[in-house]
Amino acid sequence: MHAVTGHYTKVARNINMERLRNNYLFPEISVLELEHIKKYPNAKVISLGIGDTTEPIPDIVTLSMADYARALSTREGYKGYGAEQGNKALRKAIAETFYGDLEVKDTEVFVSDGSQCDISRLQLLLGSNVSVAVQDPIFPAYMDSSVIIGQSGDYQDETLKYRNVEYMTCGPKNHFFPNLSTTSRTDIIFFCSPNNPTGHAASREQLEQLVAFARENGSIIVYDSAYSAYITDESPRSIYEIPGAREVAIEISSFSKFAGFTGVRLGWTVVPEELLYSNKVPIINDFNRIVCTCFNGASSIAQAGGLTCLSSEGFQAMLAVVDYYKANAKILVDTFASLDLKVYGGVNAPYVWVHFPGSRSWDVFAEILEKTHIITVPGSGFGPGGEGYIRVTAFGHRETILEASTRLRSLFR
Repeated sequence: MHAVTGHYTKVARNINMERLRNNYLFPEISVLELEHIKKYPNAKVISLGIGDTTEPIPDIVTLSMADYARALSTREGYKGYGAEQGNKALRKAIAETFYGDLEVKDTEVFVSDGSQCDISRLQLLLGSNVSVAVQDPIFPAYMDSSVIIGQSGDYQDETLKYRNVEYMTCGPKNHFFPNLSTTSRTDIIFFCSPNNPTGHAASREQLEQLVAFARENGSIIVYDSAYSAYITDESPRSIYEIPGAREVAIEISSFSKFAGFTGVRLGWTVVPEELLYSNKVPIINDFNRIVCTCFNGASSIAQAGGLTCLSSEGFQAMLAVVDYYKANAKILVDTFASLDLKVYGGVNAPYVWVHFPGSRSWDVFAEILEKTHIITVPGSGFGPGGEGYIRVTAFGHRETILEASTRLRSLFR
């Protein structure tokens, strides 16, 4: 927080910003990491906290971006603004590659600069007057954006929850899926599968229940499938695999964790034509207006790379990197399991969710950092349902993951 000195304006602070609790989780983790490095300048700190990819993007993809960028230096190759909705060829490739025979049209695909940015654009679309439900634990961008837009109401210190938000507990006792029979009706249901942070991929039966619940209540599901490339079992990779979902669901996804585009920035949102407001106006019309008003389109260079990712050769190269992270996840799962700790995730997602019963998440985080120089993420940072857990990411070089495994075994044996 900056010190207050000198002149100040007469503009009141947005009340919703005042309702936010603490800082955004991941920058807060980064600050603690820097403080630890300052305290132990000779320690080799291993970051298994923020879910940032580490392996190089395959040459076939980076060369396509480099070629596109170099062409911008020529009269023939120079291009300025593109369509706000995205390159038509890329939209078509996304529809065909990720949705196959699920009836998703290229015109329903909106290319963006990442799914987290799309979360905020969707919040702008939905406005402050809708009621929302979130998984607990939940990726903090959903909750924080709901607070900022004005959907949440005041924070309740006694419950550690916001007054106007329906928290859907998703833990081991209910197979990481909410008990919909006791869940209140809301306008919007934020749902992430495979889930960040727990790593759980909802089963077909679970998603059928979710779609039926939304249809019965006239709700909209905002479905985050950013980690679908990591699914190894029969769990659906898209909400649109469920009959009736096109009438109740928006899906957001990303190239970040699939193609290593965390720094390149590229994602997409699907808004089906059948998805209607209560007045029967198609929601896709308003989302298109939001995109055209608030966004000039994703980087044309990034889109060139995305198109190559979805070529036959590029796609296989991307899956090889995903398999590398999956192998990392197995090493971490086996490590924590060998220490008689309850471990979840790490199969259909690059995240491992570890339970430390009776302990506070921040205390476990601090102990691991102090004694092993490993950065994790405290589960309570994802909501009250995450207390007692830590999240560990499988993104990392293999030698780093193996070293982390050795340090963790030494600490908890």
